[in-house]
Parts: sequence; structure tokens; C-alpha cells
Amino acid sequence: MNQGDPITNLLICRDLSFMYQKAYGIIETLAPLHVGASAGEETGNLNLIFRDQFTQTGIIPGSSIRGRFRADMRFSKGDAKQPGLGNQLTNIWYGHQAESDENENVAETAETDAANQEQTQSKNKNKTTEALVKFEYASLVWLPIFCPGQPMVWVTCPRLLKRYKQITGIQAEIPKTRDAQNNPLPYPVKLNRNQNRLFFNLGFLDNLQPTPSLSRWIPPTSTLQPDSLVVVDDNDISIIHEMGLYRQTRTKLNENVKKVENFFGFEALPEDSILIFPVAIKKDMPQYAQEKLNKLEQEHKWQPFSDRQSQELYFGGLESIGCGRCLVTLTGEYISTNQRDN
Repeated sequence: MNQGDPITNLLICRDLSFMYQKAYGIIETLAPLHVGASAGEETGNLNLIFRDQFTQTGIIPGSSIRGRFRADMRFSKGDAKQPGLGNQLTNIWYGHQAESDENENVAETAETDAANQEQTQSKNKNKTTEALVKFEYASLVWLPIFCPGQPMVWVTCPRLLKRYKQITGIQAEIPKTRDAQNNPLPYPVKLNRNQNRLFFNLGFLDNLQPTPSLSRWIPPTSTLQPDSLVVVDDNDISIIHEMGLYRQTRTKLNENVKKVENFFGFEALPEDSILIFPVAIKKDMPQYAQEKLNKLEQEHKWQPFSDRQSQELYFGGLESIGCGRCLVTLTGEYISTNQRDN
């Protein structure tokens, strides 16, 4: 295994299959999605999104996905009979974080404070637990690009499809954009009326190769149009990705007068982008977790959307100005097994 290649990573490695059950999530953006720098964190005036280091395409870090699932579970459960149920379930599935003991009687002297701090840290160390569910970053599968003469096409590259294949286990050959001697081949496409030329905003692709089998690479949960697909070379995906990003300029007004104090902009993945992320769930649940779930009379299965497979979630920032709304669908071996059991 190539340890430096993020595609051959921890969660989708076969050597860990005896420890984890696999699932994965498909994200369809229903609004522009900004996951990256916040206003004020950048030295320039453009708040960038996070990018994959090899393809320079947008990603959602695993920590952002985990944080969203964790927050939603915390507030989605609980009633008068079991107040705080969601928080307890969150700590079981996503790990217990160290917290200050609010009942700790802290003395005022510096010497006693130091002793209490050491004692509290020791207690908190025992309170932390490992997460039973692990998330990895979400990468693009298809990115929508406006194309004059054909309103929209969805673009990807072999490297992004390779990750999609390893996560889903799809049995299909990755479309090639180069031959054995590394010479460029016509780009595979599936377009209306078998078009072999495509215009973008700042250029065009010519001598394209119609390839009907590209429909296999559409996630089954997606509503993506099957006659608008383009596979470009790994070296070309970054510049096409730049053309497709959603960008908006914003202004900050002076607090006292209606006068522009500063201009700044942000970028986001456009709506109708499709991303994928792997999920690993521990096969053998620790005894402490089983005992807690038994006590709470809860299922020993990870069901973040209850009995549904899909749910709308918000990711990233700038939610107040219309960004971040996504439809997330969970599927894969673990989800299918639980559905059969039910």
C-alpha cells in the first residue's frame, strides 16, 4: 500500500475490513457550498474553499462532516422521559470529549488551583472515548459547469472516479484519457446527440469520444442527467474546476454611515455538485458502549437519519446567506445490512 496516496487510505483499506463495516455517503449540493476560510482568516480578500492537494478540486474535510452529524444527533433526540438522550448517544457513537467538571469545588489559591487542574485533567482523560463511527473527507464525483449551447455539463477526471470506485466497489473500468505511452486520448463524453465538441466559458474541448458507459458512474441515488457527462484528464480538471466555482462579491458597510468599508469575496462549489465520502463503523462494539445503549433502550446500530437513508443537512459556513444546504444519502454494506435486518 502506498502510504502517501490518500486514495489508498485508512478507511477503505482491505486490511481493516475485520475491524470496520463500510458505508458511504453521497452529497448533492442544493445550494452553493462553502467549506473553507472564514472572513478575516485570509490575508487577501477572497475566502477560498478547501481543495484536494492532487486535483485541486473542492473537498469537505472529514472533521466538518463529523461535526455536522454529531451536532444533529445531539439535538435530534430526547424527550421528557429521557432528557439529554441525544447528548448521551452522541458521546457513545462519536466519542466523548473531555469537559470541565462543573461541580468541581475550585479553591481560590494558586497552589490549590494547580492541584485541582491536574486532578481534573486526570479525570477528563478517563472520560474520553474512541468514536465508533469514523468519517473521511468528501471528494467530488461530478462538478456542474455552465456550457454555452448546452446549458450544463458535469465534469470529472480519472483520479476522482478512482476514489469513487474504491469507496463504492463499482465493477467498471475507469475511462482513460491517456494511452499506455501517456499520450492524450480523446476525452470520453456522454452528450446529447453524440456531440464531439464542447464550449466552455474560456475555451472549448474538441475531438471528444462518445462513451455510453459513463452512465455507470452516476450514483444510483443521484438525479444527475445521464446525457451531460465529460471526463477530462487529471491535469485539466483544476482549470475547469476554477471555471465552474460559484463566486460572490460581498461588501462590509461602515457601522455609522451607509458607506462601503471593504470589499471581499468568497467561492463555493455550485449547486448540483455531487461528492462522496466513506464511513467506517466499528464491528465489535466496546462493552461500555453496549451497556450504555442497553440502559438507554436504544438500538446497537448507527442510524443518524432514523429509519431514512436521506436527509437534508447544512455543511460549512455562510448558511445565513443561502449556502451549505445539501441532500445526504447514506448507503453501502452497513446500511443495506441494517435495512435487511429491519
